[in-house]
Amino acid sequence: MAKFAVILAAAGRSTRFGDSKRKKPFIDLNGKPVWLRAAEPFLAHKDVTQVIIVVSPDDLEWFKEKFRPNLAFMDIQVATGGDQRADSVQNALGLVNPDIDYIAVHDAARPLITTDWIDAVFKQAQKSGAAIPASPIRGTIKRASAGFIEETVPRTALWEAQTPQVFERKLLIETYQQRNDFNATDEAQLIEKAGHAVSIVECSSMNIKITTKDDLRIAGALLNALPKKKTLRPLHPFADEKPDLFS
Repeated sequence: MAKFAVILAAAGRSTRFGDSKRKKPFIDLNGKPVWLRAAEPFLAHKDVTQVIIVVSPDDLEWFKEKFRPNLAFMDIQVATGGDQRADSVQNALGLVNPDIDYIAVHDAARPLITTDWIDAVFKQAQKSGAAIPASPIRGTIKRASAGFIEETVPRTALWEAQTPQVFERKLLIETYQQRNDFNATDEAQLIEKAGHAVSIVECSSMNIKITTKDDLRIAGALLNALPKKKTLRPLHPFADEKPDLFS
């Protein structure tokens, strides 16, 4: 059985959230902090043997004290964040246990992840070495400048990337070691840049990331509406069969 480590990225500045007192992963969402809701499905997963959360240096001592019981009871390790997301993840990679086979990186501000979605991405990562969940772009996309539309962008083949993004341990660690100062917006971008194919697994758009306070309100409304059946299917060039998943 493959062993998975999960890195929860919670070291961002949350500048778009608009709350000067607390950053979005630490905000309450229907009785639990956002980061804890994001962590729980992984903590309960049979294949996950290590969970690491990355926290900004500015929040580190407060976080450890505030959530000390959770961290101890759930055996969650804490890593110190860096200037950019890639720096934070790289810091956490140094704590990954040597017996881990695959590493998943998940946004701590993405609290609606379900076990079924995790299972599907884990399964695909074991086939291809690199897999991410994503949802197809459904709206009409406009490119604009100075408040005016420049063009309508065809949405065919456009996807919105989500997390957890899951990679073979050696692949992810070696790619990070070779990134130099390149600041990727997600792990898949680094893997793509290194020339390795990344599989897409179609995921529900309900797997939202909280960026603004409106997102927090939407997440609260969606909590009780999360699907109970599997909703993912792999989308990759070498698929030879479709799994029996539900929509």
